[in-house]
Amino acid sequence: MSSQPAAPAKLDAAVLKIAGVVVLGAIMSILDVTVVSVALPTFQTEFDASYARVAWTMTGYTLALATVIPLTGWAADRFGTKRLYMAALVLFTLGSGLCATADSIGQLIGFRVLQGLGGGMLMPLGMTIMTRAAGPERIGRLMAVLGIPMLLGPIGGPILGGWLIDVASWHWIFLINLPIGVVALAYAQWALPKDAPEPSESFDFVGMLMLSPGLALFLYGVSSLPETGAFADRKVWLPMLVGGLLVVSFVVYSFKPRHPLLDLRLLRDRNLTVASVTMAVFMVAFMGAGLLFPSYFLQVRGESTLDAGLLMAPQGIGAMVTMPIAGMLADKIPVGRTVPFALVLIAAGFFAFTQVGTDTSYLLLCGSLFVMGLGMGGTMMPIMTSALKTLTNHEVARGSTLLNILQQIAGSVGSAIMSVILTSKLNDAPVIPGAVDPNTGAPVTEAGLAIAVKQNPDLAQQFPVDPGLLQRGLEFVADSFATTFWVGFALVLVTFVPAFFLPRRRQVSHLLDDEQAPAPVLIH
Repeated sequence: MSSQPAAPAKLDAAVLKIAGVVVLGAIMSILDVTVVSVALPTFQTEFDASYARVAWTMTGYTLALATVIPLTGWAADRFGTKRLYMAALVLFTLGSGLCATADSIGQLIGFRVLQGLGGGMLMPLGMTIMTRAAGPERIGRLMAVLGIPMLLGPIGGPILGGWLIDVASWHWIFLINLPIGVVALAYAQWALPKDAPEPSESFDFVGMLMLSPGLALFLYGVSSLPETGAFADRKVWLPMLVGGLLVVSFVVYSFKPRHPLLDLRLLRDRNLTVASVTMAVFMVAFMGAGLLFPSYFLQVRGESTLDAGLLMAPQGIGAMVTMPIAGMLADKIPVGRTVPFALVLIAAGFFAFTQVGTDTSYLLLCGSLFVMGLGMGGTMMPIMTSALKTLTNHEVARGSTLLNILQQIAGSVGSAIMSVILTSKLNDAPVIPGAVDPNTGAPVTEAGLAIAVKQNPDLAQQFPVDPGLLQRGLEFVADSFATTFWVGFALVLVTFVPAFFLPRRRQVSHLLDDEQAPAPVLIH
């Protein structure tokens, strides 16, 4: 215990060198999700496919992540983090190159799955590498470094994607990963310490047959919610039910084998359990909001994809201000004393969006996003630091895997909840008598027409429409967003409940207590 106060106060060059590798991989993985999201309309045009079809470029990637993440903890122990991390980089980069060559939507979806298999391993492996490298007293500061791409990805992605599509073509949202991947591979070979993998543990095939398909099926059902709009649809409830049963079966089974695929025994650690629940609830609200904010700027205010991304920038700036500070504080002050204050900032910023209309001041909205970013920078990484800090060196890979699975599930659920609520509200819009969509044959609503005209003003000249009708439709859309934002605001408030149980006393780290694992090696 006496060695803890003597721990270095700052991150030295050797640790930052390792952090650079992990951040580079995280940027590739996280940016790719958000960059592709802005390209969906382009895919519809290029491949002459429906939105439901091209959305599988996102869903397939997500399902691949869910499938491979549970394997990461075992594979890291078996093969070593350096070898596995470099293999994940190769798989992700190869998948990116193949995506750029796709000449059909089916090929693109298949290549996105391959890309997701590599991307799914990058984040949990990165967390493991950085946690081991930092040592017990510097986890907070190092996790703050990793948090930068996690918070800025949803903001920078739309800006980068919109710009690349405007100045080049959709192919470049994938091609840009090739030089980054090559640099990341060379950097990883140079910077990461040589592997010293643990003695081989038996692989849990039974657990894999339950957990990986279970997560994939459950998330498939959740991802189908926005398309169908109802839980009663068989495409939603059936895979969710089967997937949920498989996951529950795994939970019951996982306490029997000595080395389960996902070690739920770690949840006996109170700090890990509380931090995991807090993180899950926070991610439901955060990911759902991340979907709604740019959609409001696009559909209600008629902004371009690039401008909508730029309007989201204040959130990232706010996160950049507080994240390094929060990282240092997490190493010195119990997170239970700091995270609630950060959540207050998020709630305050979020509340402004519950009042949005058709002409709400951009100064107010951008200021609210900045305040929200301040709170987010002080929330995510301190919670993850608290979760990992009391694990032994040998448990870090398994704990990182568990946290990433929870984040993936919570993020997908949050996005689906917000999409369903917004879609359901918009479907209640008044129908324009006699108006029919020429492509689908469905009745046209005032809200649907208002969105179409706002995004393409030329339609108002080609098909003259009563301005009063358009204004009513636009107001209905704005009100629908405000209602959905109220749900997100409520979810942020719910996060205060588990956050209340976060540790309020300084945690004693056990990262160096596991005699089976060597002390962190920074340079080899």
